[in-house]
Amino acid sequence: MSNTASDYRHMFDLTGRKAIVTGGSRGIGKALAEALAAHGADVAIVVRSTLDRAEELAASLREQGRDSFALQADVAQEADVERMTQSVMDRFGRIDILINNAGIVLPAAAEDCSLDQWRQTMAVNLDGVFLASKHVGRQMIAQKSGSIINIGSMSGRIVNWPFRHAAYNVSKAGVHMLTKALATEWAEHNIRVNALAPGYIRTELTDDVLREHPDVVRDHWAKGAVQNRIGSVEELSGSVVYLASDASSFTTGEIITIDGGLTLR
Repeated sequence: MSNTASDYRHMFDLTGRKAIVTGGSRGIGKALAEALAAHGADVAIVVRSTLDRAEELAASLREQGRDSFALQADVAQEADVERMTQSVMDRFGRIDILINNAGIVLPAAAEDCSLDQWRQTMAVNLDGVFLASKHVGRQMIAQKSGSIINIGSMSGRIVNWPFRHAAYNVSKAGVHMLTKALATEWAEHNIRVNALAPGYIRTELTDDVLREHPDVVRDHWAKGAVQNRIGSVEELSGSVVYLASDASSFTTGEIITIDGGLTLR
C-alpha cells in the first residue's frame, strides 16, 4: 500500500514531543525553537545569562498552543546541566529532542590565544555539548528513544581563512566527532545523534560585523559560497525539523553542512 501525502506530512509532525534548545533566546537557537514549536513540539529554552528574551520567546510559543518555559543554566557547569535536565523532566515528564546550540567564539591568533580563552571556548562549545548529551542522554536511554542535534560548524571541517580562531575550529571539530561517537554508542537505545555544520548565517551578531566590516561579508563570507550569499537562520530550521522527526529515523551520526556551497571550493 503506497503512502499518501498525509502520511509523508505526518513523518515531520512533532506533536507531543518535548524539546530542549540551549542558547535558545536569539539567533539560530531562537529560530530552531520556533521551528520545533511550529511543528508541534513543546520547548524548554535554556540560556546562560538573563532570562528576559527567553521568557518572551516562551510566552510567544505558549500563545501558539505549545507548552514552553525558559530556564537559566551554564552548560559548561555539570551541576547546572543536571538541574536543567531535572527541571525539564519535572515540567514535561520526558525529553525527546535535545538541540545543543549554545556556543561562543573568541577570535584570537593561535600565538595570542591565552590558555583561559582556549579553555573557555572548549568548556562551552565542547564540554557543554558533552554534558547536556550525557545527562539528557540518560533520560533518553531510560525511555528508549530520542534525537540529539548538535550545532557544529563548517569551521569544524575547514580552516576558514583569513579568520583566526583556532580554538573555535578545534572545538567544533570535536563536536562533530562527539556526534559520531554518541551515535555509535547510543544506537542500541534507539537514540539518534546528528549535527548541523552551518556556514555564515545572518544573525544579530553577524549584523554587527556587516555594519562595521561590509567588505569582510562581501569578499569572504558571501563570495566564498557558490551561492554567493550568506544564509538565514530559517534556512537551518528545515534540517532540524527533519532530524528531530520520524522522517530521519534511519539517519544517525551525520554532519549536515549548510553553507551555500562554501566548503565545495
